[in-house]
Amino acid sequence: MRLENLKPAEGSTTKKVRVGRGTGSGIGKTSGKGHKGQNARSGGGVKAGFEGGNIPMIRKIPIRGFNNKNFKKVYSTVNVKDLEIFEANTEITEELLYETRVVGKRQPYGLKVLGDGNITKPLTVKAQKATKTAIEKIEKAGGKVILGE
Repeated sequence: MRLENLKPAEGSTTKKVRVGRGTGSGIGKTSGKGHKGQNARSGGGVKAGFEGGNIPMIRKIPIRGFNNKNFKKVYSTVNVKDLEIFEANTEITEELLYETRVVGKRQPYGLKVLGDGNITKPLTVKAQKATKTAIEKIEKAGGKVILGE
């Protein structure tokens, strides 16, 4: 197969329907829109969910749940297994993780270390938060966790 041999599959392309081109075309005169009315007009029709002036069903349904998006604290997260790429006795900060592309985006509330995976090297990790399992695994490997920096 080469680029110059490519073409659409058999039957996958259909001719464009030309509306309003005489009664013999099958879609002539009113172009398939019927006679008069809102949907026959240029730019006519109603938006999705419009129910003819009634209160729409979506507005009748009670609001459920709670949204805390304005006060949510968002952290850059990293798992213990992701720290294995660093040399022993390295000081791990959010800046270092961002520069080495372990963390994709720096978040406003800092770094949080999660406990998924294992680590074999002693590392010093500076973070705002860490889970209990993450602290245990880092300290078991001979490293330490400094929180709140």
